Amino acid sequence: MREFGTTSDGETVHAIDLNVEGLSATVLTRGGILQDLRLDGMDHSLVLGRENLADYEGAHGYFGALVGPVANRLRDATARIGGRPFHFEKNENGKTLLHGGSKGLHAKIWNVDESADDRVILSVNLPDGEGGMPGNRVIRARYEITAPGTLRLTVTAETDSETLINVAHHGYWNMDGSDSVAGHVLRIAADHYLPVDGDTLPTGVIRPVAGGAFDFRNGKPFTPGAPDLDHNFCLSRARTELRDILWLTGESGTRMVMATTEPGLQVFDHRDMAPLHHGLAIEAQGWPDAPNCPGFPDISLHPGEPSTQITEWRFS
Repeated sequence: MREFGTTSDGETVHAIDLNVEGLSATVLTRGGILQDLRLDGMDHSLVLGRENLADYEGAHGYFGALVGPVANRLRDATARIGGRPFHFEKNENGKTLLHGGSKGLHAKIWNVDESADDRVILSVNLPDGEGGMPGNRVIRARYEITAPGTLRLTVTAETDSETLINVAHHGYWNMDGSDSVAGHVLRIAADHYLPVDGDTLPTGVIRPVAGGAFDFRNGKPFTPGAPDLDHNFCLSRARTELRDILWLTGESGTRMVMATTEPGLQVFDHRDMAPLHHGLAIEAQGWPDAPNCPGFPDISLHPGEPSTQITEWRFS
């Protein structure tokens, strides 16, 4: 463990370097950020990261971070929990709650509970009422590298009062170290996706991908704007066993296979920051705005019923 930098509030952020034959990673205690990930001999990281902590406190706050406690958006920054209405920070355009708010998981300094050459376990405690959410919550994240070329993330959460939980890893991926992921071949094992409105919130409709621009089931080159991507792909109606759900292959031939237990997968095309389309944000998650959309998979967390989600990335 080494010092990475000091926040504007004077808190020290540490970096933990992991290395197992074939793959190395760097994880930061701020936000549980995956700051660097590369195959042996590679001169570029497969995940977009920043060298300066100030960047993570600014426009790059979500890069490689764990976001939550409720990833993605909640309409009007409200939801009913246990039959009661709750109101949260409107941190996106004064309308929606995005990624748990301005002081969400991505902005926390996580505790290091355990570390070794191949793994690190981080944790954070969220007190009852923080961000408007009920429940004293404990969230743990375990990053572990195994051979050949595999990174696994396990996130567990528990609470002492009914609450909402939907943690996602917000990595931006680029297999080639290039300025754009245009030309990367993207395949997603999803038969349906969620159309969105002007606030990037689900309309409530669950639409088949067949025959349309959102059909990536057979794999096709990513083409900026065809379509614009900031959508949830529907993988299942509930958390499942770990299964392969996405394949991303760069023009160099470097390939990522992603597996997850989660029912949804948000894909965002990085069209809001230069260089445009520098990476694809790929976030395994519960479906966005689930508490406000009847029929969407439930993201409630109950006392005595801890949740476990697993996401795995394999590289070759």
